[in-house]
Amino acid sequence: MRTASIFRGSRGGAALAATALLALATGCGSGTDEPAGGPTGTASHHGSRPTSHSVKDTSITAKPGERFTLTVHQNASTREYWYLVDPRPDASVLVSRGHAYASDSGDEPTDGAGGRLTFTFEARGKGTTRFTLLHCTFSTCQGNTSTLPPATTGPSATPTTGAATPSQAPERITYTVTVD
Repeated sequence: MRTASIFRGSRGGAALAATALLALATGCGSGTDEPAGGPTGTASHHGSRPTSHSVKDTSITAKPGERFTLTVHQNASTREYWYLVDPRPDASVLVSRGHAYASDSGDEPTDGAGGRLTFTFEARGKGTTRFTLLHCTFSTCQGNTSTLPPATTGPSATPTTGAATPSQAPERITYTVTVD
């Protein structure tokens, strides 16, 4: 990556490059609100990468200070968006560290191209909490944008079968996270 090559040859520059890469990977800011580290001092800001979980992995276990990500496919050109909605995680157990979007077409945006939206979370203290991701498509959410979830985010209806029209309720995925 070009950022790392700019700082090659200096110890401070290498640390700065590592911090910049981490900020890009996790979608968070300067990291000034990060904890001092996990029990072994190997929290993400020391260079380790967050654990990546499948969007279908709805039961997650983590250690205090550990970060993990969930990555989903999103395509704004088809009004397909994902949101973190209620119930949000208990902040004493788990906090959201934001989300970052990466286009499937690389640095040059291409009309109609989708991408990946990565949600990053950090385990804070022991306990169990839940949070929900809401998946909206053109036919399931009206009036939503990338930053504005729909006004109605009620539970999904049971999908219909046969020749009937598809359900108009958005998909909701609820995750249970245990920090031990």
